[in-house]
Amino acid sequence: MAHAAVDIIVGKKASNVLMLDMRDVTLLADYFILCDGSSTRQIQAIVDELVEELKKAGTQIAVVEGTPESGWMLVDFGSVIVHVFSPAQRAYYQLEELWKEAPVIVKIL
Repeated sequence: MAHAAVDIIVGKKASNVLMLDMRDVTLLADYFILCDGSSTRQIQAIVDELVEELKKAGTQIAVVEGTPESGWMLVDFGSVIVHVFSPAQRAYYQLEELWKEAPVIVKIL
């Protein structure tokens, strides 16, 4: 499911896509996926496509939080958590630094 999510995100032209293996780091999720959307419309489009396509594939959506206007939306699929940021919010929160001990599985600039 994590790789399918990355494929969907890349298909919506997200930038700075990063998938972290969180299994040995936290109990929150197996994988974190982080990406940037260049505008509020793109952030919403990424989240909408992700939810729609993974729902079609039979994945249960646990939680969608945030708004495109806030610059950070989170989609929690249970074992996979996707963070869709504006570049400014991603730079501000620096989740990559917070979870720097997590191995990088995918990195697409």
